[in-house]
Amino acid sequence: MTHHTTLPTPVGDLAVAEDAGALTAIWFMDEDRPLPDGFGPRVEPGGSELLGAAVAQLTDYLTGARRGFDLPLRTRGNAFQESVWALLRDLPYGATTTYGALAAALGDRALAQPVGQAVGHNPLAVVVPCHRVIGADGSLTGYAGGLHRKRFLLALEERDADSAGRLF
Repeated sequence: MTHHTTLPTPVGDLAVAEDAGALTAIWFMDEDRPLPDGFGPRVEPGGSELLGAAVAQLTDYLTGARRGFDLPLRTRGNAFQESVWALLRDLPYGATTTYGALAAALGDRALAQPVGQAVGHNPLAVVVPCHRVIGADGSLTGYAGGLHRKRFLLALEERDADSAGRLF
């Protein structure tokens, strides 16, 4: 059964959902961005071993104490989306890429727009690091959680990464 918990963060509350032993969604909550269907009832983080681990790892990441995640994930996308999300999971902490570079990695730079759509439909914000995708000119481009959150996440990672050449 799907259920979720919430986690207060420096950039607003996150809803974290699990189903059948895997994380299925992480969503930035806002008044104008209600929780979508499919998150199930809310539980306390301690009510689920996986949600407790997810909250602990997300908290550590958001305080700069963790660079990656060791959590079971289930994204439920189509084959193209899954290939894009796999590329995102391979992006190192502190690195960025572009939609065009992801499309080229998939074999066709003309796929940049569909790549952007797949990135925008990533169901696991932060853990599948779609915030690491920037515009070809180095600018910050759309982020479902809002550009202020994308800026925060990139700045968090940049503290330890080589910031030479970053344009944001």
